[in-house]
Amino acid sequence: MLFALRRLLPKKKLPKTFHRHEIPRHVAIIMDGNGRWAAERGLPRTAGHYAGMGALRRTIRAASDLGIDVLTVFAFSTENWKRPQEEVDFLMRLPQEFLETDLPELMEKNVQVRMSGSREGLPVHTLQAVDTAIKKTKNNTGMILNFALNYGSRAEIVTAVRKITTLVAEGKLDPHDIDEKSFSQYLYTAGLPDPDLLIRCSGEIRLSNFLLWQLAYAELWFTDVYWPDFKGEHLLAAIEAFRKRDRRYGGIKL
Repeated sequence: MLFALRRLLPKKKLPKTFHRHEIPRHVAIIMDGNGRWAAERGLPRTAGHYAGMGALRRTIRAASDLGIDVLTVFAFSTENWKRPQEEVDFLMRLPQEFLETDLPELMEKNVQVRMSGSREGLPVHTLQAVDTAIKKTKNNTGMILNFALNYGSRAEIVTAVRKITTLVAEGKLDPHDIDEKSFSQYLYTAGLPDPDLLIRCSGEIRLSNFLLWQLAYAELWFTDVYWPDFKGEHLLAAIEAFRKRDRRYGGIKL
């Protein structure tokens, strides 16, 4: 683990070695601030989104090196369809470009790609790129890279309720068998552990309809850094803050 940290920070800034239990198992990131990053440089918003791919690459490498099990990134929300069509079209092309370019490295790092979100409304070329990456990495046993794409947490919960009520109406599910654990299996993130740590960039302090159910006991870490400027040192700072938190889950330590 110390070797991984040395690759992420200059030696003079190296924190003490993290123990494995101090590393969050699942990290979720709201990759915010691309548009403002571009505006401050007199660039179009699309330039900020493109620069954000570089931050995603750096973060994937850092998270994988640190031994994080799951990295979920908020790539496109159900509310993002309200943006100008030109920007939406650009955002829909980014997964294709990123996955086509970076798939060899993801394979080398043993990363498994998944997607959480609704497939409805996504362009064919976007779905094909995601599906290809999922298929080619399905047997990888390293970090899970989970793209929250066309994702909205309230819609996710409503969809889960519809599935459950349909099964109950068909006599295939007893309502008394529904509990928090079973309900989670009807969410897009079924099979994944809940996030331990949420990171949000750009100075905004809100969840923005992201993983509302799953983040119930996550530690939250906010930074003013715009996503395109996010680096391994920022991920380490978030984890350093995480390891100092006292996670009691509503109880007390005796």
